[in-house]
Amino acid sequence: MRQLYIDGRWVPSAGREAIDIVNPATEEPIDSVPAGSSEDVDAAVAAARRAFPEWAAVPVVDRCRYVARISEELAQRQDEIARTISADVGTPLKIAQKVQAGLPITVSKTYSDPSTLGEFTEEIGNSLVVREPIGVVGAITPWNYPLHQVVAKLAPALAAGCAVVLKPSEVAPLASYLLAEIIDGIGLPPGVFNMVSGTGAEVGAALAGHDDVDMVSFTGSVRGGSAVSRTAATTVKRVALELGGKSPNVILPDADLESAVKAGVNNAYLNGGQTCTALTRMIVHRSQRDQAVDLLRQAAAKFTPGDPADPGTRLGPLVSAEQRDRVRGYIERGIAEGATLVCGGPEAPDEVNKGYYVRPTVFADVTADMTIAREEIFGPALSVLTYDSEDEAVQLANDTAYGLAAAVWAADDEHALGVAKRIRAGQVDINGGSFNPLAPFGGYKQSGNGRELGRFGLAEFLETKSIQR
Repeated sequence: MRQLYIDGRWVPSAGREAIDIVNPATEEPIDSVPAGSSEDVDAAVAAARRAFPEWAAVPVVDRCRYVARISEELAQRQDEIARTISADVGTPLKIAQKVQAGLPITVSKTYSDPSTLGEFTEEIGNSLVVREPIGVVGAITPWNYPLHQVVAKLAPALAAGCAVVLKPSEVAPLASYLLAEIIDGIGLPPGVFNMVSGTGAEVGAALAGHDDVDMVSFTGSVRGGSAVSRTAATTVKRVALELGGKSPNVILPDADLESAVKAGVNNAYLNGGQTCTALTRMIVHRSQRDQAVDLLRQAAAKFTPGDPADPGTRLGPLVSAEQRDRVRGYIERGIAEGATLVCGGPEAPDEVNKGYYVRPTVFADVTADMTIAREEIFGPALSVLTYDSEDEAVQLANDTAYGLAAAVWAADDEHALGVAKRIRAGQVDINGGSFNPLAPFGGYKQSGNGRELGRFGLAEFLETKSIQR
């Protein structure tokens, strides 16, 4: 069994239990990590608290150099990281290489140059306004993008001058162990980064409620985020939440329908549909319903479930048996509530005989009141809703408790931009706009609060002080 990383050293857990890590394609254990305890959290937080004053006093240019070293080492170990996450999560290797391993390199690099972070001091009238690190940060991260979500918190927190205690997901923690090895090797001062593996109920709750933790940054489900918020409220600490989504993909009648549908399916099925920004509600004009459904059927057929280690695989298994069963349950619910099953379904795929796989599924004739249109499925299931007017399309897009992401397709970018501005979501892509690691990432409504990435993500880890003179 592996160990915890506390105060610059690998140490055994105070707890005696272990958590087995299972390869979702083979259903076989591949490793185990400690089920950390509240005592481990106490030790990690104490180390972070001791390290914080000196780390906060390090010039930002030097803090950024450490982040640059992390980015460089992530690039050196990109292949190993991709293989690890592919085995841990089930992401197809080709996608793991580009997204799971590649994106953390890009994101960490954006925090390696202090000139991109904005000014830490500003004069306003007779006041000197100073932005200072908030202190000790508890970072609680999910399993679907197990390294990217860590780096999106850790890199800006370190650049800001904070000390960090990380609790990676117990479902897929192995990439965080590789990151801890990298950090151990670059000579980051002891206690600035600490990692305690374990469950949310034990380690996550202990972090969220700890008196010496100044902020909790959480990515995960709405239920998990609500629990973290309630626990953190007892100490009135800052909480940043990046939660779920039920993201709309609005295709206007004059758009290139074939391109929009193809891009929409690729997005919805990325990482097996286990993506918080997945465009799972395709909103098309009623006159184009049949054409869109035919295109969707053809596109979904290219996502044949298979071994994630095979370079040709586009759809791997879901992360666990629990997640597979949950997604199949939603598909059954969609059928029971009267949606038209275009392809896929709740049965096990014919192409594989083991692993936590789900058929790539498309529903048509979905109405806004159906469960599959309202709840986050987190699997390869896409719903088609239809509209008659542009106003109705916008109303359908906004008819959700979430507001994380969206997309709009139109013949004219300015037309698409006008619709995008009417959608209540934290980020909207128009006509296939590409991901920007410097732009703010986060959601409206039950998709959370706060922002990650770029200078907006850095700001989450800073306090603001005014000094009058």
